[in-house]
Amino acid sequence: MSTDDPLAAALAAAGLAPAGPEPQDPLAAALAAAGLGGARPGDPPPPPPAPRAVVVEEEDETPRERPRWPDGAATGVGSMPGTDVAEASATIVGELPLLPHLAELPARGVGADMVGRTAALLVDIAVEVRPSGYRVVSRPGHDHRRALDLLRFDLDALQEACDPVRPGWVKVQAAGPWTLAAGVELRTGHRVLTDHGAVHEFAASLTEGLRVHVAEVAARTGAQVLLQIDEPSLPAVLGARIPTPSGYGTVRAVAASVAADVLRDLIADVGVPAVLHCCADDAPLELLAGVGASAVSVDATRPAVSGRTAVPAALDRIGEIWDAGTPLLLGLVPSVEPRGRVTSRRLAQPAFDLADRLGFDRVRLSSLCVPTPTCGLAGTSPAWARRALELCRELGAAFLDPPDVDPDADPDDERDARDEDRERR
Repeated sequence: MSTDDPLAAALAAAGLAPAGPEPQDPLAAALAAAGLGGARPGDPPPPPPAPRAVVVEEEDETPRERPRWPDGAATGVGSMPGTDVAEASATIVGELPLLPHLAELPARGVGADMVGRTAALLVDIAVEVRPSGYRVVSRPGHDHRRALDLLRFDLDALQEACDPVRPGWVKVQAAGPWTLAAGVELRTGHRVLTDHGAVHEFAASLTEGLRVHVAEVAARTGAQVLLQIDEPSLPAVLGARIPTPSGYGTVRAVAASVAADVLRDLIADVGVPAVLHCCADDAPLELLAGVGASAVSVDATRPAVSGRTAVPAALDRIGEIWDAGTPLLLGLVPSVEPRGRVTSRRLAQPAFDLADRLGFDRVRLSSLCVPTPTCGLAGTSPAWARRALELCRELGAAFLDPPDVDPDADPDDERDARDEDRERR
């Protein structure tokens, strides 16, 4: 027997089936969506939901100190003469035990120079040598593989030299994004510098490659890594002095704010203490010191900051850098063997003069100054390279306790020094 309602069946047969469900009340739908289903106008509001616990992290008002190498440390700029990387690494670690650096031997040729060596670190970007220089290619070739092989040899040599010493710090060097963009060509033959998008792509690729490189150096040596970013071309980039392929024109200048933003992002993203190095006479000190670097590296013997030719504006910049507690890697030891006898007193004098002129106690040089050669040592003899690094170490020790008289100085040197002091006063 059917269980259907007879009335409903009769209505359906007559075409009078009851209408479907009434449309939903818009107010009820809104209330339900708000989690207030079943409420009616005029009903008392439901109790508010229990407040969620919000964890507010208190800001640390004490500024975090950046990691710092030992006071009295000295280091090299990077390059060394010859082609024997094992010997160069042993010399560096032996003479500079507090802050040795990864040796660069550009005499080995393609891939050992600053630009080619850094280009090998790029991620997903490859270059090769053309008659006009390094150029971007679609996939890595012989030049790229050679540069990587040379870098691996250098890391092996550094690791072997550091094993018996176990230094607390190690420095590595790489061309900065602007020097790289000025030294590498796009497939069109124009420099990377001419393409804003390509510059940022190179900078991002370099950042990723440097992160990997720094991590490997730290794992191999067990040391804190200091990254030196070499920007010798930066003044030319800012001053529109980079030539076009034809040689009849120059690439338009890059704004200082744009250059600073790229450097600032790279330093922040790599995540290790960094030093910006520029040995040009017109090094943009304000820019270099304002992008988050742990130190700035300059040639202290250049006319703009040394002796009677010192420019007040350049001295003011150095004073501001030191006032902020930022150390300078000061190039004090000649990169090429000078004529005559060299004493540590004479080499230290530009640093002492800077401290005196700017009103800093000379004892503070041990923490505000790291002695280096004035530039790379690739163009000198192995004997002078070793002696130059030895002199850097002696200067670092002298800054810990600045002597009034250098024991190695002869009477003529002392008389000349007194005359210079008298003239300066």
